[in-house]
Amino acid sequence: MTDNATPATAAARNHTPIDPANAYVLVVEDNIQNFVLIARLMAFLGVKQCQWKASGWQVLEFADSMPRVDLILMDIHLPYEDGFEALARLRNEPRFKDTMIVAVTADANEGTFKRAKQSGFDGFIGKPIDPDRFPDQVKSILRGEAVWHMR
Repeated sequence: MTDNATPATAAARNHTPIDPANAYVLVVEDNIQNFVLIARLMAFLGVKQCQWKASGWQVLEFADSMPRVDLILMDIHLPYEDGFEALARLRNEPRFKDTMIVAVTADANEGTFKRAKQSGFDGFIGKPIDPDRFPDQVKSILRGEAVWHMR
């Protein structure tokens, strides 16, 4: 399912397109296999700055230690603090209020999809990640286009 009708889009955040080679990406993912897949796909895209955080706990502090953050790919079900809680904390900080934050989750159902939109995520990508589609989805996000795909 694709649905681009949401107020929390990249365009609504006045997002400037970013070349993947210059992007700073933070992946918040507790499953090492999922992170490795995402990191490999990011390298395929040419992303040179890809950091990993394994839980939502202290994600704000971790992101704040990076020189900049252009995109955060956030799992929903995380230990200590879930993706919704981490998103709320990030959005309350002026530095991250316009940062693109996209939910990447195996909990890809209508309820989670709607909650992600209402909570202020800028996009949604359901797992399992499709390695053939994911690079184009990330490129679209970095161009400032909304990506809302449950599967």
